[in-house]
Amino acid sequence: MSSKRIALRNARLIDPESGLDARGGLLIENGRIADVGPRLFNDADPSDPEVIDCGGLVLAPGLIDMRVSTGEPGSEYRETLESASNAAAAGGVTTMVVMPNTDPVIDEPSLVDFIKRRAAATARVRVVPMAALTQGLCGDVMTEIGLLREAGAVAFTDPDRTIASARVMRRCLAYAGTFNALVVGHAEDPELSGNAAMNEGEFATRLGIPAAPAMAETIIVERDIRLVELTGARYHFGQISCSAALEAIKAAKARGLPITCGVSAHHLTLNELDVGAYFTFRKVKPPLRSEADRNAMVEGVAAGDIDVIVSSHDPQAADTKRQPFAQAAFGVVGLETLLPAALTVYHNGRASLLDVLRTMTIAPAQLLGLDGGALRKGSPADLVLFDPDASFKVAADRLHSRARNTPFEERRFEGRVKMTFVGGEKVFG
Repeated sequence: MSSKRIALRNARLIDPESGLDARGGLLIENGRIADVGPRLFNDADPSDPEVIDCGGLVLAPGLIDMRVSTGEPGSEYRETLESASNAAAAGGVTTMVVMPNTDPVIDEPSLVDFIKRRAAATARVRVVPMAALTQGLCGDVMTEIGLLREAGAVAFTDPDRTIASARVMRRCLAYAGTFNALVVGHAEDPELSGNAAMNEGEFATRLGIPAAPAMAETIIVERDIRLVELTGARYHFGQISCSAALEAIKAAKARGLPITCGVSAHHLTLNELDVGAYFTFRKVKPPLRSEADRNAMVEGVAAGDIDVIVSSHDPQAADTKRQPFAQAAFGVVGLETLLPAALTVYHNGRASLLDVLRTMTIAPAQLLGLDGGALRKGSPADLVLFDPDASFKVAADRLHSRARNTPFEERRFEGRVKMTFVGGEKVFG
């Protein structure tokens, strides 16, 4: 946390929590927001703080990415907390919520503590861990949710694995409910998805790639909605990708169930045809769906039915990606492209800038109980200054991540981060 006083003036302030979208300024003192508003610094420039003229660019709460995988501990060659935080800072992400699919799995309080201490020593942005929902991510025995929560875990998940047993899942939800803990689920029926590598359909048939139907997702969504109805636990679908799943979630919300959902930036911007000639850098889980499903995800964000947009950052080494499509690893890097990819919904006229930013700021902050995500007096000065109209082309060799498996190589986006602040300290720009 910085002790400096910094005055950010001549900014377009956007705060999804309050609905603020106006020209104004913001004052940072001791790492927190001391004052903010449309008339701040209008009458006179501040004399004592460091002054930054924002040139009319957007000043918003720093992004909170609810789904980030790293290789630390166990696979640091893929990504460390330090290298992931460098990518996050460059992408305007001030809080990374890291997944427990490491080696060893984050399923004990001591490992939650390790992540927190390691991040404090090496990371440039805030890092908060999710813990495993079942021991070893095996789907058989639930973890000590109470102790893990006490150690600092903000939610519980088996990130890219579905708990096949409805009995085990019910027990996890019932136990989590006693602590008001958030369970984050992966919706993909393991029997239907099996060895699938992409979405089932004509294109997969033409490529000769093993595939699974979108219904594999919807079946688990429907099952887990019923289990939430039975237990009353808070439940978040980490990533959805098809219209039928979204319709089921909308219906559950209408019944008042404590259910939320997220979508990845690449499921908003790519469809199954983008796999092209076996482009393994676009092999993800859940797989890229049809154009109709992609459009449904965009509509879900615009309507507020999808609560959160995530990067689903999952770095992979070149040797695991440069394989035949069916054998290649799942996963993409996305911390640096989260904001511009999400902004495509705004640039296409489907949603306002406030609505898009809400999914990456105050919405995840409220779900996880984090102190941030808003331009509020007294809140941590975690901020991003960006030009929503600045055009750039994604170049893998310029990414700050240790891995280079971006699905957006050579793609042109609009929305460039100029500065990122964490606790009042400039970490990028």
